[in-house]
Amino acid sequence: MTATACPYTLDPVGTDIHAEAATLREQGPTQVELPGGVVVWSLNSHDAIQQVLTDRRVTKSARNHWAAFRDGKIPPDWELISWIAMDNMVTSFGSDHRRLRRLVANAFTSRRTESMRPRISELVTELLDGLAATPPGAVVDLRETFAYPLPARLVADMIGMSEEARAETAKVIDMMVDTTVTPEQAAGVLQGWRGAMTELISEKRRNPAADITSDLLASRDEDGSRLTELELMDTVFAILGAGSETTINFFDNAISALLSHPDQLEAVRAGEATWADVIDETLRVESPLAHLPLRYAVEDIEVDGVVIPKGDALLVNYSAVGRDPALNGATACEFDVRRESKEHLSFGHGPHYCLGAGIARAVATEGLSRLFDRFPRMRLASTDEPLQPLPTFIMNGHRALPVVLEPGSD
Repeated sequence: MTATACPYTLDPVGTDIHAEAATLREQGPTQVELPGGVVVWSLNSHDAIQQVLTDRRVTKSARNHWAAFRDGKIPPDWELISWIAMDNMVTSFGSDHRRLRRLVANAFTSRRTESMRPRISELVTELLDGLAATPPGAVVDLRETFAYPLPARLVADMIGMSEEARAETAKVIDMMVDTTVTPEQAAGVLQGWRGAMTELISEKRRNPAADITSDLLASRDEDGSRLTELELMDTVFAILGAGSETTINFFDNAISALLSHPDQLEAVRAGEATWADVIDETLRVESPLAHLPLRYAVEDIEVDGVVIPKGDALLVNYSAVGRDPALNGATACEFDVRRESKEHLSFGHGPHYCLGAGIARAVATEGLSRLFDRFPRMRLASTDEPLQPLPTFIMNGHRALPVVLEPGSD
């Protein structure tokens, strides 16, 4: 795979995804090199990204529309192979996508969101009680003890997965979003998750329950069709990964932003802003999802004055959208819960808009509001040492979130 010009090499460890996005945004749609020497088009402006998210000439089906993949130029052990080889509504096209989305949407009704609220509250209480036992003045990693287990355990409950199985599958998810993995590790990711999903689906066939996996097994489309075994397997895994990993990073980013901007936290406490404002401002300025592999041009398309040839792959940078000065002005990179416009695309846009957005907002509101109520004097453990980013350009979060809770100070 060659580009018409020397491509920009995307930083595989995501050292500073925002600075990198700003540099690439100035160049317009431009070619970048991913791990393994794979060259794709990088999009970092709001207008360009919004266009391709709704353009019917752009799909997410590699097997149908990525020339390099179809021609065998992408090896089966490519570092990002799991993102394009899955077979579900995320990577489907046209009538297949509409069929799969209808089937999956049946499992994400407003009734389910409401039914999950007691479990959300129960999990938050359990985690906060555990945190309250931390010795005064001790440093605790809030990513590991709160941001991670809350959404991970909730989504596992939603799909009917045991805690033991979830913990094992979490290792596969962590490896999938790590863009420093070796080809050997990448080749094992796909096999690892499909093995775990096969066991879960077999269990739900034997013992169906009030969970999403059981719903998907029973769901039929208007023509009587069901999800195929592969579609079912990959769909359940996508729900687990998307529902947990993005929300983990959301909590990480929201908590660190509020602790780094005490005036913003005070605005919420004073009623000058709401937790909904915090959620959308965090999603705008620190989208938990950065680059999402991949989309493909069905035919030649013009994006921001650049013609992207038919069969080429596109990489959308969601973390760049809200920070685009063309959308949010000169202060686009500043965290401000009082900001009037908090436009972002962190839940997607168009036909692939996130079906779980309602549940994500419910758990975010409950988790943040009760965490800061319980520990009103919580602070970052250090204001001198910057938080270290995750070793990835796919997700936007930190390796750890060390804080001092000071329980009992309220």
